[in-house]
Amino acid sequence: MKPDPSPRPKILILVSGQGSNLQALIEASRERDYPADIVAVGSNQAKAPALAKAAHANIPTFVIEHGHYGSREEFDGALMQEIRRHNPDLIVLAGFMRILTEGFVRAFRGQLVNIHPSLLPKYTGLNTHQRALNAGDKVHGVSVHFVTEELDGGPIIAQAQIAVIPDDSAETLAQKVQAQEHVLYPIVVRWCCEGRVQLGPDQVLFDGQALPR
Repeated sequence: MKPDPSPRPKILILVSGQGSNLQALIEASRERDYPADIVAVGSNQAKAPALAKAAHANIPTFVIEHGHYGSREEFDGALMQEIRRHNPDLIVLAGFMRILTEGFVRAFRGQLVNIHPSLLPKYTGLNTHQRALNAGDKVHGVSVHFVTEELDGGPIIAQAQIAVIPDDSAETLAQKVQAQEHVLYPIVVRWCCEGRVQLGPDQVLFDGQALPR
């Protein structure tokens, strides 16, 4: 009798908005050789359209509304409790518009990844496309990184670049960057679930080798 195969890694995704990256991850997870399962999608917004995308894919959802809590720490505590109920191997932030507390980030160190619409360390925070235009950048893009206590400052796993042309606006840059996000994020999540990408003491390891900082 053959031994049971190892359990597949479990992914939990946190969202706040439309869920375009969520949809890309759902579609990737349906590929025959995808190495993991999306076990839950959570949001801080009960009306987030992303939740409908998850429900349509028969993925369990949950809502922890931040407005129901008196402090950031109380909200994060409730979110942490719900996440642990699902026992995920990887927590993927896909347009989750909350700044997480240091305690939350430390609790899930090495399990939290985020995608950000700039070539970090440039343009942490919001309005990244307009800031790239204002700076006269010729190249813009997207970064996937591990989440640490520093906002948008965790070690970078991978980036994708786009060219900035003279006719670009913040809106056209957003569209071009988002197209790259939908390709890059499922690839990086796959790497994480395959054990190819790990967070070392202070930098990312890919196939056991430290990536340049």
